[in-house]
Parts: sequence; structure tokens; C-alpha cells
Amino acid sequence: MKKLMKDIPESDRPREKMIKKGPQVLSNLELAAVIVGSGNPRRDVLEIARDLKKLWEKEFDNLTIEKLERINGVAKSLACRIIAAIELSKRFLVKEEIKLDSAKSVVSLVEELRDKKQEYFLTFTIDGANNLIRKRTVFIGTLNQSLVHPREVFADAVADRAAGIILLHNHPSGKIEPSKEDFILTQRLLEAGRIMGIEVMDHIIVGKKNHFSFQKKGILKNL
Repeated sequence: MKKLMKDIPESDRPREKMIKKGPQVLSNLELAAVIVGSGNPRRDVLEIARDLKKLWEKEFDNLTIEKLERINGVAKSLACRIIAAIELSKRFLVKEEIKLDSAKSVVSLVEELRDKKQEYFLTFTIDGANNLIRKRTVFIGTLNQSLVHPREVFADAVADRAAGIILLHNHPSGKIEPSKEDFILTQRLLEAGRIMGIEVMDHIIVGKKNHFSFQKKGILKNL
């Protein structure tokens, strides 16, 4: 028969042990119990913690609030706290973060585009702390708003669970002034992003020696 919290002497319970000896001495189950905090009239805290531990071991990289809520005893508020704790740990423990907090920081990742003879359309998915999740080439060829479809642009952003997305393409001519097509495409993708709940943070045009940022020019807020 599996132990319940009431079966454990108070001095040996996870929270008390953590206070006395630190989190390093706790087992994964005990850490889960500390996070859960307390049970409910139907389920002991350790029963809930065991189910959480099983789920973490199986699907840690794919956890969602919905999956956590399927555990009997895990309310939405607890599920949100767990997801928030995991996200914070990722942000502080991942050392090779690339922060994209300006058009210049984005352009530094695509210097090779300056000499391309074709147009390349790229996306950069961004987390809530402006860190790069992934850079992707979505389209190569003559760029127009009918060829770059929102479905292709936002499908990966949804899969990445991105908070925002940065759009970028090059002008082989070297001129960075946006064309009429560039404005139409930007507006279309802005509208799609609003529907999807993913912010279009910038659209950058790269030329041979410089670049143009829709965000820096204040254009995005007027589209």
C-alpha cells in the first residue's frame, strides 16, 4: 500500500525536509508534493504528486495546462503555476540564448542574405523574453503576398508555442524601401497574427549594406 502524507511523521514530510536540508535531498516525488502543496478531500497530496511525476517522466517537453488538468486534483491554477515554473527554469538554465531585441540583432543572423540573387523570406519565432526559438526559411523566389501564405508562416510558430514572430526578407536590388507588395503582405500577416494570438513583432527588409524595420519606423502600429 502506497504511503499517504498522513502516514509520514511531520518532520520527514517533503516541505519540512526541504526547509531543513535543502531541495537537493528531495526525491522527484517529494519535489512534486511540495509543488502541489496540499491535497483535497478525495485525494491525498502524494497521490496527486505520483500522477504528476508519471506525467513529467513521460511528457515533460510537451506538457500543457490541459494535460495537467486531466490529473485528478490538479486545478487550472496549479497547472498554470507548474507551466510557469517550467518556463522560468528554461529561461534561466538555457545558456545559449539568442536575444532578439532589435532589428540589428536579427539582421546579424542573416548577413549571408545581402548578396543573394533571389528573394528569401524568413521567420524568427520568439518566446516571451524575446529569445530566439528558431529561425526558418519559409520561401525562396519572387516575393508577393499571394505566395507567402499565413498558414506557412504561422504553422511553425504555433508548434513552437511562440509568443511572437519576426518576419524578414531581402531585396536583391539592394534597395531597402518597402514596395506596395511588402505593405500588403505585412498587413495580411499582422491580421493573421492577431487572430492566432501571435504578435508580429517586426518585418525587416535587408539590402546589400543596410536594412529597413517596419517596427522602428512605427509602421506596424498603423497597419
